[in-house]
Amino acid sequence: MSDRITAAARRESLALLAPGIAVLLLAFLLPVAVILVTSVRDPAGGLTAAHFAKFFVDDYYLRIAWRTLRLALAITAVTVIFGLPLAWIMVRAGPRLRFAIMLMVILPLMTSVVIRTFGWLVVLGNGGLLARLGEFLGLDGRALVLMHTETGVVIAMAQVLLPFMVLTLLGVLRAIPRDLEEAARTMGAGFWATMRLVVLPLAVPGIVSGSLIVFALSISSFITPSLVGGVRLPVLASSIYQSIGGSFDWPFAAAQSVLLLAATLAVIIPYTRLARGRT
Repeated sequence: MSDRITAAARRESLALLAPGIAVLLLAFLLPVAVILVTSVRDPAGGLTAAHFAKFFVDDYYLRIAWRTLRLALAITAVTVIFGLPLAWIMVRAGPRLRFAIMLMVILPLMTSVVIRTFGWLVVLGNGGLLARLGEFLGLDGRALVLMHTETGVVIAMAQVLLPFMVLTLLGVLRAIPRDLEEAARTMGAGFWATMRLVVLPLAVPGIVSGSLIVFALSISSFITPSLVGGVRLPVLASSIYQSIGGSFDWPFAAAQSVLLLAATLAVIIPYTRLARGRT
């Protein structure tokens, strides 16, 4: 009797999971499989590694790959540095301040990323708000023009992706009892010691989850790096677009896509295991 109940429960579970599995297969695994096949196919229909070799033998593409990874790591670090205090303030603040901060965090998500990026072009470009502010303060305005610089890309991308970090950390920090902080303060720990020894270790799951989301989004981002960085600072996403729309080299674009996916997994999987071992 128990075996029949167990078998029926398994069939019911599979029936409930079937739609999700089908969507996953059609929307993710099937396109990835097509890209993998395209990246190793030659014009005659055979298999070749020439498309991957083209990437590794050319310093131009290696520099693009290193720039993409460096920018993604920098953007992730910036969102953690600003997102953790902001999320903690939201948890500990009163209802009105919490609502105001939540509104400022969520509102950018309701605006197109293209519009937000063009806003940064106005702020960071020649004659922009930042340059004029520097001139008003007696500084060299040209030195504050951050268009077509990696710093400008990091600033713009961090602003675009900061809500994902804050909202992820918010749920984790809400679960931390305030009594733990009060107990640490009672035992003689100062504010910064409490943050470092109590809040930060307990917030690690949120930091890991938010970092993975931000890193995955930033390393594959196309619009903001292309507009702010321009042709002087290409990233892998723009290189893939150029291979498709410029030279119509679909196999090489597929090879770059596979390498981008592999680089993302190479960072995410060890990072997740390391964080899991410390929690």
